[in-house]
Amino acid sequence: MQGPVQLLRLLTCGSVDDGKSTLIGRLLYDSRAVFADQIAAIEQATKRRGGGAGGNAGEEKLDLSLFTDGLRWEREQGITIDVAHRYFSTESRRFILIDCPGHAQYTRNMVTGASHADLAVILVDARLGVQEQTHRHAYLAALLGIKELIVAVNKMDLVGWEEGAYLKVRGAFEKLRHELHGANVTYVPVSALNGDNIVHRSANAPWYMEAGGPALLELLESAPAHYLESDGPARFPVQYVIRPRGAAAASDEAHDFRGFAGSMAAGILQVGDTVVAMSSGRTSKIESI
Repeated sequence: MQGPVQLLRLLTCGSVDDGKSTLIGRLLYDSRAVFADQIAAIEQATKRRGGGAGGNAGEEKLDLSLFTDGLRWEREQGITIDVAHRYFSTESRRFILIDCPGHAQYTRNMVTGASHADLAVILVDARLGVQEQTHRHAYLAALLGIKELIVAVNKMDLVGWEEGAYLKVRGAFEKLRHELHGANVTYVPVSALNGDNIVHRSANAPWYMEAGGPALLELLESAPAHYLESDGPARFPVQYVIRPRGAAAASDEAHDFRGFAGSMAAGILQVGDTVVAMSSGRTSKIESI
């Protein structure tokens, strides 16, 4: 008898314009995880924007990035600002897709998304290589306890599927491995626009296929899911500091209040526990939760 289908929380991150939203759109589209009415709505939205990000024949008018860039302002600007979530499943697994913004000023949004993820797909533009934001996102994902990182070297079609371009990105990322807290790193060359190595292995990268390289979805279906460990030291990434404002701050008691918002990454915290802020080393006690 087959066991229950596992859930994997999947984060996409990396530098701006590396193709995160298009990759998720392609993953949803090629795995048939979208309905006909959703496709029709995206076709209409693409026409209003004057063109799309389709790749294969018959898809020229379909902008796959719109499956995740859901806010009207984001669509008009052509960028991702908020954290977008999509849900889909295959025969072997259920997924929550978390699409995070690439712009440096929205890094806090990325941290919010990463705090809920089991695995991170870090996109790198094959033409530009590892950027500062790529480095930052990889480090933050590992710091928040994500143990599985997949580096998707995207836009390989724009460099003629040259193995050298892929190896250059891989070599640059390997230099960051000592900062990634022991996370497992896997590499896959892809073209999110055209669907190469996303759901199906692509003959455009024979050097990758001959080495037995899997498509991205294969990696996602076989990746281990790391759920919250209750044993061991507690780890609580602070995502937001809460201070009372306006009328709520009128009383002396409220004026002195400071709360910390976030999601538990490991362990258990209780009222009265002593905690240490990693950045400063200062200790304090939990007054309330």
